[in-house]
Amino acid sequence: MVASASPRPVERLSANDLTVLATDRGSVPMNIAAALVLDQGDDLSQAELGRLLELRLPAVPRLRQRLAATPVGCGRPVWVDDASFSVERHLSGGTVSTDTELLGVVADLVTTRLDPRLPLWRAFLARDLPGHRSALVLVLHHVLADGLGGLAVLAALADGAAETARPLPLPDPGAFPRAAPDVRDLALDTVRAHLVELRGLPAALARGVRGLQELGLGHRPRLAVRTSLNQPSGGRRRLSVAAVPLADVAAAAHRAGGTVNDVVLTAVVGALRDTLAARGEHPEQMVVSVPVAARTRGDAARLGNEVGVRPVAVPTLPHHHERLAAVVRLTRAARTTTRAASAAPLGLAFRALARAKVFQVFIERQRLVHTFETNLRGPSDPLFLGGHRITQIIPAAVSPGNVGVSFTVLSYAGELAVTVVADPEILPEQDRLTDSLASALDTLAPGPGEWSPHPHRT
Repeated sequence: MVASASPRPVERLSANDLTVLATDRGSVPMNIAAALVLDQGDDLSQAELGRLLELRLPAVPRLRQRLAATPVGCGRPVWVDDASFSVERHLSGGTVSTDTELLGVVADLVTTRLDPRLPLWRAFLARDLPGHRSALVLVLHHVLADGLGGLAVLAALADGAAETARPLPLPDPGAFPRAAPDVRDLALDTVRAHLVELRGLPAALARGVRGLQELGLGHRPRLAVRTSLNQPSGGRRRLSVAAVPLADVAAAAHRAGGTVNDVVLTAVVGALRDTLAARGEHPEQMVVSVPVAARTRGDAARLGNEVGVRPVAVPTLPHHHERLAAVVRLTRAARTTTRAASAAPLGLAFRALARAKVFQVFIERQRLVHTFETNLRGPSDPLFLGGHRITQIIPAAVSPGNVGVSFTVLSYAGELAVTVVADPEILPEQDRLTDSLASALDTLAPGPGEWSPHPHRT
C-alpha cells in the first residue's frame, strides 16, 4: 500500500508517554489487558473477528500506528502510520477450557513484550469456554493508552450499548496510510513546541508545586515499612478475581460519605493485612499508590497518558468499617483542585533515573509504596461485540519492581471486579488473599437487607 501525499500532523509522545517508555525496563513489560467474555460466542471464528476488527480499527488511529525515533534535535519520538499493517499480525487464537485457564492466558499475554516495530497491541480469541462462551483478550502497551484510553478503545471496537446498535462512524479508509513527517516538518514542530513550553513555564512550575503536594511531599516523607510482599519481582504473574455488585459498593460508599474507590481501598488493605498477619508481620499502615486521571473520559482518537498518582497511607485497623472511615478522611483531605498534577514531577524524576540507568535499581528497592490499586469506571450498560453480549470484562495491569501484588479494578454493567495480579513466587497464598478480599467486600458492601451499622460486632 502506498502512503498518501499529505502527511499526518506530527503526533509526538507526551511527557507522560515518554516517562512510560523510558521506564519500561523491568522484569515485566508495562502492558495493560482486558478479557471480554462473550455470551454464546462459540460460533465466532478468528477469521470473522479479524474482519470485524478490520472494520472498527479506523476509529482508533493509534492501533494502526507504530513509534518512530526522530533525528537528533528533532524532539521526542512520533507516531506514524504502519504502511504494512495487517490485523493478522496482531490476532491469534486457541482453545481455552476453563475460566481459570483463561486467567492464565491473560497473565501470559500481558507479561509478554510486544514487538516495538509494530503497533503496540495484540489480541487473542479464546474459544470453547464452558457455557458456549468465548473471550477476546486485548493487550495494549501503556505508552499507547492509559486506563481511560483503554476503555475508549474497547468502546470503539464494540458494537455499542445494544445488540442492534450500528458500528461507530469510521474515517475514510482512503486516508490510510499517511506519509510520515519529514525532517523539516519535525524540526519546525520542535521549535514551535519549545516556544509553547517557554510561554507555559510559569503555569508548569505552579503545576509542579501542586504535583508535589499531590504526592504528599509538602512534608518530610515517611518510608514505607518493609514487608515480605515487597521484594524484586520476576517475569511471571498470576491472576485471580473477586467480584461484587456495584450497587452494593456504591451504597456502602454513600453511607460512609466516601467513594466507591474508598471501599475498594479499604478491602484491599484488609486483605493485605490478613495475609501479612498470617506471615507474622504487622505493619501499622499500608501505602497504596492510587492513579489520578487528569481527564474524566477517554477518547479513542486521542490516546496517551494523562495520569498522576496519589499515595494513600491506610492504617491497618482490624475492623473494616473503622478502616473505611479512616480512608474516607485521608482521601478527602488529599484531593487537590488540579487532578494528576503529580505526573510532571514524577516524570522528571523517573526519566532522570532512567537516563542514569538506575531506574531498575530504584524500583526494585523503593520504599514509597506497598502496592498499586487502579480503579476505572466502565460502561454501565452491557456492550456487544459482533452481536454477542459482553457479559464480563476482566482487567489486568502489570507493574515491575518490588511490588509483589497489585490490584486492577473495573466496574462494568453493574458488577465491580477486582483482579489480583501477583508474582506467584512472592505470593504463593494468592487464593487466600483473594478470599480475604472478597470477604472484606462482602462485609463492607452487603446486599439489601443485610447491612448492620457495626457488622464487626455481630
